[in-house]
Amino acid sequence: MALWLHYFIILALLLAITAKYISPVLFWFPAFFGLAFPFLFLINVFMILYWLVQFKPAIIFGLIALFLSLPTAFNFLQISLPHKKAEAKMLKVTSYNSMLFDLYNWSHNSDSRGKILGGLADIKSDILCIQEFYTSEEKGDFNNADTLRRLMKMPYLHSEYTTTLRKFDHWGIATFSKLPIINQGKIIFNTKSNNICIYSDIVAGKDTIRVYNIHLQSVSFSKNDNQFLEDVISEKNAKNEVDNSKNILRRLKNAFIKRTQQVEMIVTHMATCPYFIVLCGDFNETAASYSYRKLAAELEDTFVERGTGLGRTYAGKWPQFRIDYILHDKALHCADFRRNPETFTDHFPITAYFDNIHW
Repeated sequence: MALWLHYFIILALLLAITAKYISPVLFWFPAFFGLAFPFLFLINVFMILYWLVQFKPAIIFGLIALFLSLPTAFNFLQISLPHKKAEAKMLKVTSYNSMLFDLYNWSHNSDSRGKILGGLADIKSDILCIQEFYTSEEKGDFNNADTLRRLMKMPYLHSEYTTTLRKFDHWGIATFSKLPIINQGKIIFNTKSNNICIYSDIVAGKDTIRVYNIHLQSVSFSKNDNQFLEDVISEKNAKNEVDNSKNILRRLKNAFIKRTQQVEMIVTHMATCPYFIVLCGDFNETAASYSYRKLAAELEDTFVERGTGLGRTYAGKWPQFRIDYILHDKALHCADFRRNPETFTDHFPITAYFDNIHW
């Protein structure tokens, strides 16, 4: 029984490895296995140890699968090696999904907005990319655009809105900068969602870099979906298991496909970029996905270079993996990468330090 279980895990792990090479638009099935890659990888390791103790030849197949899956595994787990410490003169880029600065008080904490803003001010970034950005042009507590510019000492702002209500309440995405933004644009995904990509050309000394700020398609689980997942994770008796499971799989499938289409648009646009690229954002995908591989194909991943540990960026209950990224042109050099130790939203801020861009 254990042998056949291991064979099944190995097959599933191999499917998870191939998921990043197969477009979900063409064939979406492997994407589900890619989402489960960390679990499959760990189970395979445990099975290898099991066969090792028993001196069984079945260990060979597990070791082959382990060897093939290691490159993907290193995108999830990094062991920090000695490297150059971050210094004030380095260009500091931060990416953060602000969850609308807790506009709807999801955290049930009236102080959360102030803590979010204060936490960002403490990072002291030169460039700040915000996803799920909200601001109001009315005078009051939620004029986040003016508040962040003042707190962060960032006079330059590029924002684009996917939703505007009452002519002065805006939802969208924003890039703040201490350095001049000389050109800007957006990539519209032509979907009904609030997902979007913007790009800002920023002058840093003698160099110009193009910062892409992206928020890819969310899964958009309903309240019932989230409750079902919480029940499953906590091993409670979940209601309507078949119907709820089908609904979750359908939402995941649709999100895989939409993200792939969005990524293709971004990759096509980046191919025409005349400047060094820094790409920040909430991908809503793990590092075992097709979307991640396409976006990172010609870029370096700051976490893989300078990160440590599991690099988890999503603070919710599921998925507890890295879904926020800072990628960069190979001509740039990342000297350090840090994930903020605390957050007051469902994402952690991440920051990359570049030491060969001087301003």
